[in-house]
Amino acid sequence: MNWVQRKIYLYNVTFGLYMLDWWERYLFSILFSSLYPSMLHSFSPSILVYLCSNFDLPFH
Repeated sequence: MNWVQRKIYLYNVTFGLYMLDWWERYLFSILFSSLYPSMLHSFSPSILVYLCSNFDLPFH
């Protein structure tokens, strides 16, 4: 098993995709890869405000 196959295997096991059909895995991967960056983008300002207020970071 090479490095890429191992990473794919770990991804499937981590998210429970090993029990899905091939098309369900692709659908999940497409949805996850398209929704995760948008969620990260929308939550990043509130995370920055939280970090600045609670940990006294200089990013005001």
